[in-house]
Amino acid sequence: MGFARTCSVALVGVEGVVVEVQADLEPGVAAFTLVGLPDKSLSESRDRVRAAVVNSGAEWPQKKLTVGLSPASVPKSGSGFDLAVAAAVLGAAERIDPRTIADLVLIGELGLDGRVRPVRGVLPAVLAAAEAGYRQVVVPEQTAGEAALVPGVSVLGVRTLRQLIAVLTDEPVPDEEPTEEGRPDAMLAGLLVPGAGIGTGLAADPGADPTGGPDLADVAGQHRARHALEIAAAGSHHLMLSGPPGAGKTMLAERLPGILPPLTRQESLEVTAVHSVAGILPPGEPLVRRAPYCAPHHSATMQSLVGGGNGLPRPGAVSLAHRGILFLDEAPEFSGKVLDALRQPLESGHVVIARAAGVVRLPARFLLVLAANPCPCGRHTLQGAGCECPSSLVRRYQARLSGPLLDRVDLRVEAEPVTRADLLGLGGRGEATATVAARVHEARARAAARLADTPWSVNSEIPGHELRTRYLAAPGALAAAERDIERGLLTARGLDRVLRVAWTVADLAGHDRPDSGDIALALEMRTGIARGVPVGAGERA
Repeated sequence: MGFARTCSVALVGVEGVVVEVQADLEPGVAAFTLVGLPDKSLSESRDRVRAAVVNSGAEWPQKKLTVGLSPASVPKSGSGFDLAVAAAVLGAAERIDPRTIADLVLIGELGLDGRVRPVRGVLPAVLAAAEAGYRQVVVPEQTAGEAALVPGVSVLGVRTLRQLIAVLTDEPVPDEEPTEEGRPDAMLAGLLVPGAGIGTGLAADPGADPTGGPDLADVAGQHRARHALEIAAAGSHHLMLSGPPGAGKTMLAERLPGILPPLTRQESLEVTAVHSVAGILPPGEPLVRRAPYCAPHHSATMQSLVGGGNGLPRPGAVSLAHRGILFLDEAPEFSGKVLDALRQPLESGHVVIARAAGVVRLPARFLLVLAANPCPCGRHTLQGAGCECPSSLVRRYQARLSGPLLDRVDLRVEAEPVTRADLLGLGGRGEATATVAARVHEARARAAARLADTPWSVNSEIPGHELRTRYLAAPGALAAAERDIERGLLTARGLDRVLRVAWTVADLAGHDRPDSGDIALALEMRTGIARGVPVGAGERA
């Protein structure tokens, strides 16, 4: 009786696969069969599509209807195929010309009343369509801005199925009322911060930095920790802040996004694609331009941190923090297995999750920041504070952060108790976020110029072999590091990380290559052993 085809996109992690949606009408008892490895939510599209077509003023074909999703071997899930299925059915029924939809990619969920609802993952889906050679896509109106980020693709945003039918049949387009609905799972948008201070529960501050987040000048004292924060931002080095409660560890971590440079265009697309799949893009902001900041609670499960869920895995916190910051407050309170699951993405920059439904590779190149108390009561390092934790309990508490995990942390800094003079501002106010951010930007520019013809963009990505052969420190600068290796204070991985930090310190100081002072500071911030390094520019009040 009739046949029509159009296209949609199936998402596997954050990668899209173009799916051909075929509709075939034959004489027989009226029935609607959907084939092609659909999941439960996709199977339910039969009822949604039928009701949407009827409520849009079109006649439902009373024939045997078969809709196939090809390739059948690719798992397909979600409601984003509804619009393509409806268009294919209407094409097979000759309500619209099948030729007008053959080269279209349609993405969207249908309500029973015919409204087109937004779905997750529009950006990676349109990117996949563009790579496959398609140049016309139809998406829900709410996600048209997100789809338009892909160059070379013509985007049509529709509110209802009735509007789509009118466009495809050259009829007057009805003026539909705009929907009040936001993006799916908008309630989760506060889980992740695309810019400093947004969605963290922090009130607006008159002294906030220009990005809208809290200002680094609000942190009293902590000159060494502030310097470590600057180094971490300049070279994307992992950081651990330890010290008693109330010293300012969380305040420092929350101000780190403000001193990071804005994302490049490519980085913005990567981050936006992950957030789109997770369904947490802020309404009205289709492109994430600031480094994300993700701070999961210490009760987070393995699946919520590294990714997982029923069916094909979805991004976890490590992917939501891609190109940004993953902050684990009260790190020893996290499950040991959950913490050790970070070891692979810390090295590789991605996480591979294998499930029965398939294998998914998710990006996870983030800056890890850990905050920890010295003991369960937090007073172990405070003289005369009355810590009553047994020594065995203190050892067990500190051992929750495994050696292999800590070996991947470049900077380990003790946050000292804030003095009365610091609280009262007698020593002057600390540097503002804008001042520190300017130095970080200059240091990143020096590193980028040095790494221009390489696959790396920041010092933390340089392989160890290159550090020892191509990017050499000044003659004799490694003497202290060599002694630490002989004493067992440094591993081979630890030496590589010291060299990376030393290059960042040199970039901040304007040195052509690391000298003995830069190496000494990198060693001090890794081993915690004082090297007599003078206070740096980032530590001055």
